[in-house]
Amino acid sequence: MSIEQHTHDSTGGDAGGAGGDAGGGAEAAHPRFAAALREQGLEALLAGVRRYPDAVRTAAEVAAAVGCELSQICKSLIFAADAEPVLVLMDGAGRVDVEAVRRELDAKKVSRASAAAVREATGYAIGGVPPFGHRTRTRVLADRSLLDHEVVWAAAGTPHSVFPVAPADLVALAGATVVDVRERAAGQDA
Repeated sequence: MSIEQHTHDSTGGDAGGAGGDAGGGAEAAHPRFAAALREQGLEALLAGVRRYPDAVRTAAEVAAAVGCELSQICKSLIFAADAEPVLVLMDGAGRVDVEAVRRELDAKKVSRASAAAVREATGYAIGGVPPFGHRTRTRVLADRSLLDHEVVWAAAGTPHSVFPVAPADLVALAGATVVDVRERAAGQDA
């Protein structure tokens, strides 16, 4: 499904959701994120942005507000790999295996980035980091689990706004490398 088709056909659930009445469109996105979409000719994605009066900072809060499965949420997580920021896109039901990220990047050390480092690298606060449209260019890893869905929901630059996107489009727009960095339960095959 193309980006254009997707934004008109991807409600994925109750527009009001648990967070109350959702407003939407370009004004619901962070201005930097909206500008990044316009610069790339992706205004169609802005039409799908939803804003909720209550913050939707966690994947569970987003899923409840949107009315979708937890695994349909795309978390944008910043890590420090040998002191360099790297963005990991993970489905809302998964956890990042930091050791798998370290191996994937051939880094000596990988850890969660501080709130200040997240804002410095992306221009956004934790809880509102979108999967692209950042202040600086970083390496991006997208966990393969995101591709299990027709539509995923990601932050639109604020803790109050999200937008729908087809996972293949998300990977392309973020310039991501698809990898397997999902934490596995004990005894689960890799």
